Amino acid sequence: MPQTVQYYFAPNSPWTYLGHLRFWDIARKHGATVEVLPMDLGGKVFPQSGGLPLAKRAPQRQAYRLVELKRFSEYLHAPMNLQPKFFPVNPDDAAKLIIAVELHDGSDAAMHITDAVLRAVWVDERNIADEATLAVLLRERELPARRLEDAHSQAVAERYEANTQRAIEAGVFGAPSYVIGGEVFWGQDRLDFLDRCLEAS
Repeated sequence: MPQTVQYYFAPNSPWTYLGHLRFWDIARKHGATVEVLPMDLGGKVFPQSGGLPLAKRAPQRQAYRLVELKRFSEYLHAPMNLQPKFFPVNPDDAAKLIIAVELHDGSDAAMHITDAVLRAVWVDERNIADEATLAVLLRERELPARRLEDAHSQAVAERYEANTQRAIEAGVFGAPSYVIGGEVFWGQDRLDFLDRCLEAS
């Protein structure tokens, strides 16, 4: 029977960028349903789970993060600016846009706009905290311009809060995290395990 994968992420996460299309391919291969769940990682999940914003991490951890990003970018043949112009960046408006697209246009459309947002940060060096940038991304992915207005709705704000609370309750502490039947797979480097889990279902 096809499984459902709860996909928790932050739309400014480099690791989410590196795993996004690979995860989507795996889900489609197995006919899995994807719940697209942007969450407030830095503002609410980290304080609950002991995570630290990048600037507050030890210098050794910050340096090693860049080494690992370069390794994975090269290994996966995924173009990437390791220190993009617009990072750190507030991801909340982009997260809410993704939620608005999911609510009105469905999961596949939400996955498409998520890809656009992630590439905007890590490949094209665009500012995803700028509404004009988000409008361009919608147009490029042939999605309705009115989703920007929808993203400011109470329903979307409540969904963002609910996604974040669900993440906390599921034991999520980082992005990306994929949850199947209560089992958490943290990080794009765990996608092989996710693939095998879906294969066995």
